[in-house]
Amino acid sequence: LLGAPAKPHPRTHAPSTPLTPTLHHQSTATSLPDLSFPAGFFVSRTSSESDTPIFPRNRDSINIMEDRSTGASGTPSPQPDLHRNRLPTLFEVLSRRTLPPVDLFSFYIFMRDQQKSVDYLDFWLDVAQHMSLCRHYVRELRRSVLVGTPDLDKSGSKRSSAILEGLGDMSHGAAGPSMYASEKEKNQDAQMSAYLREEVHEDSPQSSTGEQRGRASGAFSTPRDMTTDSNSPAHTVARQDIRASAEKILYTFLLPGAEREIILPGSITQDVTTAIEDFGRDDPEVFDVAKDYVFQAMERDAFPNFLRMKALGNLIPTTLQIRMIVGLLSMFGGFWAAFILIFLDAARTTRCWLILPFTVGVYFLASYQYSLDPVLALIGLSEYTPFNFSKIREPYVRKLLIKRAIMVLSVTLLIDAALCVLFILVPGKRL
Repeated sequence: LLGAPAKPHPRTHAPSTPLTPTLHHQSTATSLPDLSFPAGFFVSRTSSESDTPIFPRNRDSINIMEDRSTGASGTPSPQPDLHRNRLPTLFEVLSRRTLPPVDLFSFYIFMRDQQKSVDYLDFWLDVAQHMSLCRHYVRELRRSVLVGTPDLDKSGSKRSSAILEGLGDMSHGAAGPSMYASEKEKNQDAQMSAYLREEVHEDSPQSSTGEQRGRASGAFSTPRDMTTDSNSPAHTVARQDIRASAEKILYTFLLPGAEREIILPGSITQDVTTAIEDFGRDDPEVFDVAKDYVFQAMERDAFPNFLRMKALGNLIPTTLQIRMIVGLLSMFGGFWAAFILIFLDAARTTRCWLILPFTVGVYFLASYQYSLDPVLALIGLSEYTPFNFSKIREPYVRKLLIKRAIMVLSVTLLIDAALCVLFILVPGKRL
């Protein structure tokens, strides 16, 4: 997020087809404009768009991102709840409070490979990272005002000083949708956005005199301009970084024809564009409505499918199709061999070989039916890409999958035993 803003450029391909014709319409307690999501809200991406993901592709990269985010925010990373006796919520997944196979990495892979809507998740994560960037910037400025710069002339920005001094330590955790924020978090985020807007106003060309701007910039220097000593803590985020972050989100996701354009109501997109380009805003409140809209869309349309695939099964659609084909071929071979052996009046000991194709066929078809490989589930493995597995570490999901694995094994053994007994013990007759 800290680079120069990406410039918008027109698409080089036709728009992707919608994933689903409709989305569920549910009432919500939040006051958002027009929350009836349009048909095809989640759109597919072409292979050319998938080649340059913003988010890391592996868990090692995610761990590095978490370490950097921890250092930037000054607050520890959220810890997974090992005593959760239910399925996680989307907010818990996005805030990294869950373990595989329902962690953020698995959800990202699901959105990329199955839902074909990874741009929406990338947008939400980038906006959350923008919020963390702003919190860190304001926190360090507050520290410099309260501790490191007691002798600076703050007469030109008394309002900004009051906002900074009233913010508190801003130690709450990961940025999330506004409907999940506490009153303290809402107040602090509102004050932080107010300060950033005030700072933009003080530095704008419409300021009445250059003296006011000089006093403001002297009292609240950008982090890279401040010196490092015992009374003035070092900063790692500059004011222009926040501006570049907001512009990059706008140019990457929201402008018509953007590189990874996402579909939002026109009023939301227009409001964000006007706030950033016309009024020069870059505070987190600019993206609040769009962020909540995308969150609720993912929560209604994508997240239930993710839980169904990861918490109730351990296989992905590609592998399921392979298992269905192998299972049908095995069952065809089993029935073919069984009838041949019966009409050749083969001995029952010879017919015992029918156990092999029937067992393979029933096992693979049961795995396809329940989207679950019972042996892998009992071992504690879940598939996230074709033939790549991760350890099941979420306690409640592991217990749930073990119960389902036992049920699937019971069904498999029952059907397999019935077929084997029937075709092995039936009297033979040579034709």
